[in-house]
Amino acid sequence: MKKNFLITGILASTVLAFASVKLGNKTEINHRNSVEPKIENPISANNLAENTIQVAILLDTSSSMDGLIDQAKSRLWNIVNTLTTLKYNGKAPKIEIALYEYGNDGISDKNWIRKVTPLTQDLDLISEKLFALKTNGGTEYCGAVIKDATSQLEWNNSDKSMKLVYIAGNEAFDQQGINYKEAIADAKKKNIFINTIFCGNREEGIRTFWQDGATQGLGKYFNIDSNQKVVFIATPYDDKISDCNVKLNETYISYGSQGMEKKRMQAVQDQNAASMSKANAVERSVAKTKSAAYKNESWDMVDKAESDKDFLGEIKNEELPAELQGKTKAEIAKIVDKNSKERSSLQKQISELAVKRQTFIDAELKKRGNSESDDLGKAIEKSILEIGSKKGYTL
Repeated sequence: MKKNFLITGILASTVLAFASVKLGNKTEINHRNSVEPKIENPISANNLAENTIQVAILLDTSSSMDGLIDQAKSRLWNIVNTLTTLKYNGKAPKIEIALYEYGNDGISDKNWIRKVTPLTQDLDLISEKLFALKTNGGTEYCGAVIKDATSQLEWNNSDKSMKLVYIAGNEAFDQQGINYKEAIADAKKKNIFINTIFCGNREEGIRTFWQDGATQGLGKYFNIDSNQKVVFIATPYDDKISDCNVKLNETYISYGSQGMEKKRMQAVQDQNAASMSKANAVERSVAKTKSAAYKNESWDMVDKAESDKDFLGEIKNEELPAELQGKTKAEIAKIVDKNSKERSSLQKQISELAVKRQTFIDAELKKRGNSESDDLGKAIEKSILEIGSKKGYTL
């Protein structure tokens, strides 16, 4: 195995920084959208399918990859915030993320591959599983994990949806097992873009076929300087955003058999994000204001009532949390409405503070002479914006 690589890079820009980035053919896209007829049914199944972004993250968890895993923990909410900058026909996309690990001797699969999560909107689940990953020995079969992700995940069948795979690691891309070219050819049939991130020297990544993998997959090739540690920039707005986040959590009302556990998990993932840095916790708080991405209809009464107008009239007493059991439907509806308004107000406050925070970070980076060297977050950011432009997404 190669030497251990450390966590890299400078804190990737949040959703609000990307508003200043111009997609290559933005003018052309906006002009095209402006002359198209209005969509009579904006929530039809076809439109929902088209306005979907699916991302599968394939991480090498062999013993040399502790730094990569730590970096992924620090970048999850940056990735979410990047995705939420995009719009399709003026609407925020549905976002699903899947997680795979490969190259770990502790995995029983013959190719040392494990699907950690399916494609899901449950971002707290993604965070929970990401923070539970452990590295161990390993043989890394890149072609095999791409094949598994392509065949096992429930990819959207719309040609207009955006489907992305990010595979990161530090061993040769063409190790034995499934031929990576065959695996990528299958992915291309489903309009999945394969992006590769080599943890090491750029030329070495080219020699070991990581660049060719991206070329074959119509994606982007990046290498990351995994010896450079993350620089987290503190701002005068971090504490205010964190205070708002505490109040935001209080607006969630659990229901159903898993409601209490899911609400507990939400708090745990706040703590996990904070364990990386205060800045990372703030990134998560900002992501929680993006209702198109961070939705919890399966356990939160406020989100569920917003999407299902009949929900409050149909929910059974035993499905309610203890504090709402025995109350009338009218009383429950009043409480849910109150929490919904409080949540909207807090999300607005966080968003406004985040604008000021990002302005502060941008100015500080400029003073420090921030370079544009790639790290995991920067690599994913660049490819999302470039591929998004090709698929008809605008900022």
